[in-house]
Amino acid sequence: MEAFITGGSGFVGSHVARLLVERGAHVRCLVRPTSPVSELRALGVQLFQGDVRDGRSVRRAMAGAEAVFHCAADYRLYARHPDEIYRTNVEGTNNVLQAAFELGVPRVVHTSSVATLAPAGDGAPVDESARGSLRDMVGPYKRSKLLAERLVEGWAARGLPVVIVSPATPVGEGDAKPTPTGQVIVDFLNGRMPAYVDTGLNLIDVRDVAEGHLLAAERGRVGATYILGNVNLTLLQVLEIVGDLAGRRAPRLRLPHWVPLTLAHLEAPLARLRGRSPRIPLDGVRMSKRKMFFDPAKAVRELGVPQSRVEPALDRAVSWFVTRHLASPQRASC
Repeated sequence: MEAFITGGSGFVGSHVARLLVERGAHVRCLVRPTSPVSELRALGVQLFQGDVRDGRSVRRAMAGAEAVFHCAADYRLYARHPDEIYRTNVEGTNNVLQAAFELGVPRVVHTSSVATLAPAGDGAPVDESARGSLRDMVGPYKRSKLLAERLVEGWAARGLPVVIVSPATPVGEGDAKPTPTGQVIVDFLNGRMPAYVDTGLNLIDVRDVAEGHLLAAERGRVGATYILGNVNLTLLQVLEIVGDLAGRRAPRLRLPHWVPLTLAHLEAPLARLRGRSPRIPLDGVRMSKRKMFFDPAKAVRELGVPQSRVEPALDRAVSWFVTRHLASPQRASC
C-alpha cells in the first residue's frame, strides 16, 4: 500500500508511520523544515517538505497515495497568536481533504479528538453521540478541532471516503513536545506537582491508537466517528500508577479548582509580557473542571481496536522521558 501521512513526526503520527512500515506499506510523510525527521528517515519513510497550510505542497506529496492519514494538528492549550491554531487545524484540514477528493484517494482517515465531544456534567462516560457545539468548546484548540471535524463530515457528504478517529489521551513513548498530558507526567517526575485537582481522563496506549488508525482505514464506515480510548481514570489514579512505576509518591493535597484558576489568571498576562507559554494554561484549567470520560465500545465492536493495559504504556512513557533527559531519574518528593 502507498500511504501518505501528515503529522508523521508527531506523537500519534510517528506511531502510525512505524506501524504502516512494519505492515509492509510504502510510507511518505509531509514534514515542515523544522520537523524532527531522524526517526522517520531511519524507518525508510519518504519525506516531502511542505505544510498542510500550503495546498500545493499537500497535493504534490499526496499524489498516488492509496490511503491518507491526516494526523497533523496544532495541539496547544495556549497560543500567543490563536489564528495559527485555526490555520493548521481548520484550513490545513480542508487542504488535505480537498487534495484527497481531487486525486480520488480510495481511503482517508482523519485524526480528530475527543475534545470535540461534550463531556457529561455528572462525569459519566460519553460516546460518539455526545456531539459538542462551539459554545461547549473551551479555547482555540477545541474550537478548531470541532470546526475541522464538521469540515470532514461535509467532505464525506460530497463523496470523499473519509473516516474520523477521535483519540482520547494517548500515552507511551515518543511524546517529544510533550503533549499537555505528557507534560503533567514530566512535571510529576521532576517533583513539580505538590498537589492535584479532581479531574479525570480516558487513557489509551499510543500503539493501540496507531492500530486504530489502520483498522479505521480497513473497516471503518465512511463518515463515521470512532473514539479511540480505553480506561477512565482520575488524575490522582494516573499519578499513583506513574508513582508506583517510577518510585515516587503521588501528591496527597487536593486543590479546589478556584486555586489553579486564580493562578492561571494571574500568570497569563505575565506570560504574554515575557513572550512565553504559561506553566498553568488557563484553557487547561477550565477543561479540568469536568471529568473527560469516554466510552470506546463502538471502536472496539466495529473496528476491533485493542484495549491493552495502560500501565505498560505509562512505563514506556516514563522510561522515554528519563532517557531523553526530560524527566529526572532521581526519586522526587511530592
